[in-house]
Amino acid sequence: MKKTNKLKNISSRYTATFLVLFMFLLMSFTLSRDAKNNDDSFETVKNLDVFYSLYKELNLYYVDPIIPGDIIKTGIDAMLKSLDPYTVYIPESKIEDIKFMTTGQYGGIGAVIRKREEYTIIYQPYEDSPAAIAGLEAGDIILKIDGRSVQNMSSEQVSELLRGEPDTKVLLSIKTLGKDKPIEIEVIRQEIKRNSVPYYGIIGDNNTGYIALSSFTNTAASEVKDAFVDLKKEHDIKSLVLDLRGNPGGLLIEAVKICNLFVNKGELIVSTKGKVAQWDKEYKASAEPLDAEIKLVVIVNRSSASASEIVAGCIQDLDRGVVIGQRTFGKGLVQTTRDLSYNGILKVTTAKYYIPSGRCIQALDYAHRNDDGSVGTIPDSIISEFSTKNGRKVFDGGGVSPDIDVEIEKLSMITSSLIVKDIIFDYANYYKFKNSQIAPVEDFVFTDKDFENFMEFIKDKEFDYKTKTEETLNQLIESSKEEKYFAVAEQELETLTKKFAHDKDKDLRLFKEEIKEMLSQEIIVKYYYEKGGIIYGVKNDTEIKKAMNILQDLQKYNGMLKPQN
Repeated sequence: MKKTNKLKNISSRYTATFLVLFMFLLMSFTLSRDAKNNDDSFETVKNLDVFYSLYKELNLYYVDPIIPGDIIKTGIDAMLKSLDPYTVYIPESKIEDIKFMTTGQYGGIGAVIRKREEYTIIYQPYEDSPAAIAGLEAGDIILKIDGRSVQNMSSEQVSELLRGEPDTKVLLSIKTLGKDKPIEIEVIRQEIKRNSVPYYGIIGDNNTGYIALSSFTNTAASEVKDAFVDLKKEHDIKSLVLDLRGNPGGLLIEAVKICNLFVNKGELIVSTKGKVAQWDKEYKASAEPLDAEIKLVVIVNRSSASASEIVAGCIQDLDRGVVIGQRTFGKGLVQTTRDLSYNGILKVTTAKYYIPSGRCIQALDYAHRNDDGSVGTIPDSIISEFSTKNGRKVFDGGGVSPDIDVEIEKLSMITSSLIVKDIIFDYANYYKFKNSQIAPVEDFVFTDKDFENFMEFIKDKEFDYKTKTEETLNQLIESSKEEKYFAVAEQELETLTKKFAHDKDKDLRLFKEEIKEMLSQEIIVKYYYEKGGIIYGVKNDTEIKKAMNILQDLQKYNGMLKPQN
């Protein structure tokens, strides 16, 4: 029996070696055939030969068994990592990830999950999802999936177990708030569709519409169009705020279609240029716009990337609207998917894109890495000036700079600590457990009495933080010790340390309103999901207030779109 198994192992090893050899020879033949037309082909063939020779020796002589798929995948990932983070190999087992990125659809239970200590928790079920219908709540700890323990599994591994074909069942063992023992919940998977427009509505007076766009899936443009048409029909809006904050991008063609809703037919929206000249393309507005005159503000931040930057950059370059917020991420690269053998996919960067002024807003220079392998930003020395349609100055080399820059409001150290330590998240779950319902989003108030209850809740919770003043003072003390000045000023430094030492109870009172705002937001999400959170957040949003101010001042709005003296 042992001899038979040994022969099988040897056979499988040599079969794998033969397959690799066959693939190598086939590739070598193809490359050799093209060598007459490509001076680099010899180098390619030579290095592939080295790679195969090395693999063959490892496979024959390495002390432990080698799994061909794993070691080759490691080599592929390392090779692609040396290029840019957007060029990746996607094996057949991960094809669902591509589907989700392009369509927003997948088969599963419909919930955001997150790793917490040794288990994964339900961070937030989607509204009307199988998870929500089955009764799963934010904060529920997943112990087992179909009888299999998920302790110490990564959230990616847990996600794979939760996904599956629609109408199939998955049994979850859950530790939930208020129950001493784990409970079992059966969830029937369904096709989950994440909308690109999670919310749209009216802000301020009835003349201003608001559309939040969270991604660029294959329905993004149609969702924006439907939202805009509805706002026009129901409220006859005279101005629009398009919110792209936190939008990581997606399909380039959807960005083109969205721009086309607001710019005249024939306008150049974006162009792409890469190694393969035949793929270079200009994307122009191919249809008549829905509204080429409505006052428009686009809000962006540092997490607005890729397709978001195409929309914001196009609106800015054509002087079609005002961009407000912070400088965008700076991703000026375009990816294309290429089918590989055995149902794999290569997502590869094939081009850079250029918005109407002719500028590329790529921020990081992956082609010229530093000696330590890190990637630097495009140097100021080669940043160039461009002009918008009206002659305003704009620049390349690092995202889209807004027309009106809004500084991010920083949270206090104690509030940040409460968020990072999940204490605000936990209290919101506790609040929902104690209160079956709350007032509508527009009427909800987190009272002072509620805050006292929160203070009681966190008495036994461990969280701490250091203020920047404390950190700076600690650095000063360390420097004084190194330079031997500490003995001279020891008493004064100790006095300062006591004066600047933070007091948690005092800070909780000092930043009470800020903490209440974060608690309110988190609690509303628990009852009214993502849409409710957006509705609540809009009320006191700094960037939206700036947008409203400029939209209500026609002279200022028009002035922003003209060259500044």
